[in-house]
Amino acid sequence: MTAEVTHPLRSDARDNRARILDAARTVFGEEGLGAPMREVARRAGVCPATLYRHFPAKRDLLTETFAEQRRVCRTAVRDALADPDPWHGFRTVIEQICELHAHSRGFADAFMAAFPEVMDFAADREQSLRAVAELARRAREAGRLRPDFVVDDLVLVLMAHQGLQDTPASARVAASRRYAAYVIEAFHATPEPVEPTPLPPAARLADFPARTVPSSTVR
Repeated sequence: MTAEVTHPLRSDARDNRARILDAARTVFGEEGLGAPMREVARRAGVCPATLYRHFPAKRDLLTETFAEQRRVCRTAVRDALADPDPWHGFRTVIEQICELHAHSRGFADAFMAAFPEVMDFAADREQSLRAVAELARRAREAGRLRPDFVVDDLVLVLMAHQGLQDTPASARVAASRRYAAYVIEAFHATPEPVEPTPLPPAARLADFPARTVPSSTVR
């Protein structure tokens, strides 16, 4: 009798968990990690108490929400290190990290460890940076990478890339690919002409209004 009663409850719990994670991917992907847990509950159609039963802390929810992106990132790093062409591996891992960040503001925030709730993501970032350092060493020895490159250059690149989150969603991925193409060209020992991904005609960035800086922040 007990098993018959608890079985549908377990099914409901699985459904609620799935809805919460779907909502979290949307909310954090659009608004970043600053989005409140209550908004995730609202989008999922559950009460906050239900959300907290499944994910007692925001950190727990974020870890599950971006599990797939973390897996893809680790796979990209592993494949890049296994690439017999170090420059191709170096270039590919930058392209794929930028692509992941372009698809989700929240994952970009988490990867860059901008919020204390997601320090678990620091391990992913450190793994990626170590891989880039090794790829850079190989590419430099092969004469493909400019000799003055340091890993902090990639950190700067990703920090600047976060600014693309303010571009229209319809143009963000294309803009990210153009950005990555120009960055990679700049890192090449002998820069070559590139053909960046064109932006959609209906989503020119020049037509997108710049953010207004509050007057109180200007000194």
